[in-house]
Formats: sequence, structure tokens, C-alpha cells
Amino acid sequence: MSAPVLFGLLGAALSAVGVYGLMVGRDALARILAFNLLGGGVFLVFGAVARRGAGAGFAADPVPQALVITGIVVAFSATALAVALLKRLAALRARPGAAPAKVAGAQAEGTKGRVQPGGDA
Repeated sequence: MSAPVLFGLLGAALSAVGVYGLMVGRDALARILAFNLLGGGVFLVFGAVARRGAGAGFAADPVPQALVITGIVVAFSATALAVALLKRLAALRARPGAAPAKVAGAQAEGTKGRVQPGGDA
């Protein structure tokens, strides 16, 4: 088995584990990590496909490699942002005496089931 085929299969397996983690994971951090596994698998498959073309005797194309490197940087930035937002959300939820957040468009407690004048039913 050649290296590009092995990398492609490993990338597909990594993507499958990431999709499984996204479907099964209940914790937000677990979903973030599963999304990173999925992205890493896609990057590995894309790199293996680009390498396979160069192994067939064609000149190596640097564009797929540049796209993979750019994708890794963007994925790292998105992960850092998601973890920072998750930490902030956990800090807000852990604050004593914090009122639960209201859902936009929710009705007031005393008006449940009643039709408001001038409003849609």
C-alpha cells in the first residue's frame, strides 16, 4: 500500500470518527473536538489527493498544499474562538444569582395562551 493511499484511508477514518463524535457528543467541548477531528481528516484526504497527483509523474502543484495550510490556520482560529466563547458561557452560567436568559420572542408569564390585542394568534 502506497503512502498516499494510506494517508487517504487514515483521513477518511479520522473524518468518520469526527462525524460520529458530532452526532453522539452531548458536551459542547466534545463537539468542538469532534469538529476538529473532522477537519483534520478532510485536510489529510485533500493533501493525499494532491500528493497522489504529484506521484503520478506530474509536477507538484503547491496550491492544494497552500489551501490545506490556510485551512489549518483558520480551523485553529475558529477553535480558539469557540473555546473562548464556551469558557465565557460557562462563567456566566456559574455566576451566583444570575437570571436565566430569556428566549427571544417568548411570551410573558401572565399572558400564556391568551391572544394579545393587535398581535397575531
